[in-house]
Amino acid sequence: MFPRSGGNRFRGGADPDNEPDEKSLQKLAEATAVRLLARREHSIEELRRKLTARSYPDAVIDFVVTRLAAKRLVSDDRFTSSFVHHHAQRGQGPVRIRAELRQQGIADEAIESALESAEIDWIAQAQTVRRRKFGGSLPGSLPERAKQARFLQYRGFSADQIRAALKADVSVMDEDDGLDPDADL
Repeated sequence: MFPRSGGNRFRGGADPDNEPDEKSLQKLAEATAVRLLARREHSIEELRRKLTARSYPDAVIDFVVTRLAAKRLVSDDRFTSSFVHHHAQRGQGPVRIRAELRQQGIADEAIESALESAEIDWIAQAQTVRRRKFGGSLPGSLPERAKQARFLQYRGFSADQIRAALKADVSVMDEDDGLDPDADL
């Protein structure tokens, strides 16, 4: 196996007589890609970046990715669906999930489709995340409300979802705390 560092071993290395032929490189690159995919799902773009980082030539990477996609071993749709479910379970909101998927090279249409098909109640998710971090009682002061709103924004929830999560939740509120659950906060 070739080392991961030390420059580009496949293009103009120190000993040109020892360089593997294209078929060997394709087999090596495919084995590397399959090992990466065995650990977790990868987007096609992410797999390309990882193979490029291991100094495989672009033509070999194109061949391997096309072959693995044809075998359905790599799929952006499967990756996107898995990513949405995993990150939602970790308490992240749709804004952050969308941004991270874009960084992985996923098309906007695929992202929106995966977010819709996940059937996640993002408002309930935001309320759960807020309760886990700050407890059951709603913020009593403006600075505390702002702090909780910033936290939810960082986690990737939209302004509407944050507003709903910070509104009075009858099941959580005490009747004597004086807050009006229908008041705009």
